[in-house]
Amino acid sequence: MLHNGAMTDRTPKNRRAALALGLVALLGAAATLARAQTQEKPARPAPAAKAQKPAAKAKKPAAKAAPAAAGPQITDETVDPAVWGKQYPLEYETYKKTVDQVRTKYGGSEALPRTPDEADPRSVVSQEKIEEDPRLKTMWAGYAFSVDFREERGHAYMLEDQTFTKRQAVVKQPGSCMQCHGSVYVPYKKLGNGDLEAGFRKMNAMPYMETRKLVEHPVACIDCHDPETMALRVTRPGFINGMRALKAKLGVKDYDVNKQASQKEMRAFVCGQCHVEYYFKGDDKQLTYPWFNGIRVDDILAYYDEIKFKDWVHKTTGAPALKAQHPEFEMWNQGIHARSGVTCVDCHMPEIQYKGEKITDHQVNSPLLKVEASCTRCHAGVKPDELKNRVLTEQDRFYKQRNIAMDALMDLIGDIQKAQGEGKATPEQLDAARYLQRRAQFYLDFVEAENSTGFHAPQEALRILGDSVDYARQGQLVLRDATFKPDVKVVVVPTAQPGPAQAPGTHPAAAPPAPAPAPAPGKPAEKAK
Repeated sequence: MLHNGAMTDRTPKNRRAALALGLVALLGAAATLARAQTQEKPARPAPAAKAQKPAAKAKKPAAKAAPAAAGPQITDETVDPAVWGKQYPLEYETYKKTVDQVRTKYGGSEALPRTPDEADPRSVVSQEKIEEDPRLKTMWAGYAFSVDFREERGHAYMLEDQTFTKRQAVVKQPGSCMQCHGSVYVPYKKLGNGDLEAGFRKMNAMPYMETRKLVEHPVACIDCHDPETMALRVTRPGFINGMRALKAKLGVKDYDVNKQASQKEMRAFVCGQCHVEYYFKGDDKQLTYPWFNGIRVDDILAYYDEIKFKDWVHKTTGAPALKAQHPEFEMWNQGIHARSGVTCVDCHMPEIQYKGEKITDHQVNSPLLKVEASCTRCHAGVKPDELKNRVLTEQDRFYKQRNIAMDALMDLIGDIQKAQGEGKATPEQLDAARYLQRRAQFYLDFVEAENSTGFHAPQEALRILGDSVDYARQGQLVLRDATFKPDVKVVVVPTAQPGPAQAPGTHPAAAPPAPAPAPAPGKPAEKAK
């Protein structure tokens, strides 16, 4: 399910990572998706029952697990997924499989051994994307991702990987990050004395390492399921607030996702509450989804321009840069599957036969690793290999265009550096070139950070990359011809102060002269100039 890295075609390697860390909490991994399972259970007797009576039918699996029925009662404070697993053992078994590290052509990760040390006890990690494609370091110069950005791993690792990333040493992460890296529902409630929103706001303002003391598990069953009915629910205030803002833009006031969303919508919303773009608002780093104008990349950038927001000031060019996060929800919304009513759960957590039972798979991994279960229910009569090849064709097209856009951005960054050194460009030319870098870079990063290599919305992804190339080339023209006028309004975002995610000592006013932009992997250096 990924993208990234200037990797050449690689043969997928199926490996199971040994959990040397011994943290049982990690096994509570695919929890987020534990949700879909029990709501799929009603469908066991007959398809027609699927959308009806979710609460009553959802508990039938527990009856089949009668020997464990005398175990601990699940309540709204039961965080440990192992306790839920006493009543839903099959779903829990697949949930624990999120420790597996398996590559696809453009995504997934390989289990790489490392020697644990005092700072980082992990004995298994995934590969560094920034080493696979050094151009990423140039794009993110001055931002912590230029120091450490690894291939994605399963939900089992989401908490420990965020805890031990080298980025923590570069910029002290805020508690806001915890919303999408741990099971925070109960900690939020406790911090807020029962008020989820109040606890969310308190944790956002805390240092990440302080919040880490409050959170024991990665995403868990309780984060997506009501413990009484097993109905799906959204527990992330960031998403609740973001959807309210988005619906208000569409004319729906005071939208409540947990009261007004349909069951089908919830099968996307429970995933979308974390797999989204966001930013930290204000000095207390309040996690905010920038959906006030809409959820397309154009809408989000327009919002950031309106409020003059930047994540950091680019170390070598001085551009007011933005870092896209992981906007799978936004991109999925622009694709044919979303328009056809196909949700995240349908593809990443399909119904499977497991030990004689039909359950929802809680391993939560790439559909390419389970094409028959994920794809053939809709694409009946099409061979799994053909379906897989269709996906790879879309991803190959995307990846080629992604590299073209990356090269164009490197060219612009190099030209800005050269213009700054020569001192011939006017302040207006430099402002325009830096703003066009901001646009080109954010558009590229929006689909670079989105973990489907373009597949969630192939046409939209290629459109975004095409625009990124265009903005980069316009930036170059601005520097070469003072009479050239870009076809977008140039927005001047103040850069005198570092951005909220600025790495110390990397603001252009304090940073030493930078080296030339990195070349594309396998290409001679002059190509990147």
